[in-house]
Formats: sequence, C-alpha cells, structure tokens
Amino acid sequence: MIRVLLVDDQPLIRSGFRALLEVEDDIEVVAEAADGGEGVALARRHLPDVALIDVQMPVVDGIEATRRIATDPALASVHVVILTNYGFDEYVFRALRAGAAGFLVKDIQPEDFLHAVRVAARGDALLAPSIARKLINRYVTQPVDAAASRTLEGLTNREREAVALVAQGLSNDQIAERMVISPTTAKTHVNRAMAKLRARDRAQLVVLAYESGLVAPRSR
Repeated sequence: MIRVLLVDDQPLIRSGFRALLEVEDDIEVVAEAADGGEGVALARRHLPDVALIDVQMPVVDGIEATRRIATDPALASVHVVILTNYGFDEYVFRALRAGAAGFLVKDIQPEDFLHAVRVAARGDALLAPSIARKLINRYVTQPVDAAASRTLEGLTNREREAVALVAQGLSNDQIAERMVISPTTAKTHVNRAMAKLRARDRAQLVVLAYESGLVAPRSR
C-alpha cells in the first residue's frame, strides 16, 4: 500500500486528488495539510511514502517544506513531489535543489497522475516532460560548477556512467540494457553513486550530473 500525504492550501484541489487516489486499491491518503508547516508535522507523524506538496502556499511554502523533509533523517523514506500550476519557474528549480524527487503540473491527466505517484513511491525521479525540457535548457547557459565536478571524483567509471544515464531519464532496466549488465547491478551502481554523493534521490543525481558537466545539455 502506497501511503500519500496531500499538502495544498486549496481544499478543492486536495479533494480532487484524494478522490482520484482513494479509488485505487494500492494507494491510501493518510493525511491532508493546508500549509507546509502542518505538512511537515504530518509527515513526521504518518511517515508517508509520497508527499504531494504545492509549491506556493501561505505560512510555510512548498520549498521550505521540502527542505525540512529532505534534511530530516527520520523522513529519509518520504519522497516529495512538488505540485505546480506554472510549469517550470524559479520556484521549481529551488525546490529541486531543496530535495524534491520530482514535479507535476496540476493539469496532468488523471492516469498520468496515478502513474506518477507510483513512480515516486519507488524512489525514481519524476519530472513532467514540459518541466524536464526547461530544466535541461536552463543548464545550457550555466557554467560547469567546479565544486560539483569535484564531488564526482570518488565515483568509479561505471558509477559515473550510471549517473549520466540517470540524467538522461533512463530507468534501471534501461540503464542495465545500455551498460550490458543486470538490472540488479545497475541499481547497485545507482545506489552506490547516490550514497557517495549524498544524493537523497535520483532527482538530485540529475542536478549533479548537469552541474558537474558530466552530462552536457544540448543547445536550444
């Protein structure tokens, strides 16, 4: 059973998401919150698998709520997915840096929304295609971060290759096929890289891969 926490200041939005989720046999909404501070408190109480958090809320916004969850060792198993009306913007970028596992635009189709919750619960990075494209485009104009580049020095060549493939959006099975290894070995490479880089999840691996220059975005 996938346990979900909903955090959004609009009751109608929360009700809509709850209605979609609760008809699924493998998903349970364990709590709802109207601001980020309450959401963090409920995350600590219920330890959900996925926290769906609106990026812009009064009192404590989604970015700060994400940061509090991502930096709390007791909440290491909670995967934060940011909900936004606006597609890619500075708020979304900051939330990714704060530790969000992914992003969804609120006009997503219901079947895609349910799939996204299951993907997030597995611990895979999740970016709506429109956000992923704009995130990558942003890095086209960014210089390579020397500090980020140095963080990759402790990785083996195979771990670096796995991280680069994660940044291209490949799943463990696809990484295994590309590297001609078993899915279990691919997962091991990814997990070891995350541990060495102190990355909370695959989304942070994507950020590090681009910031360090391991993966070079295509120009627009």
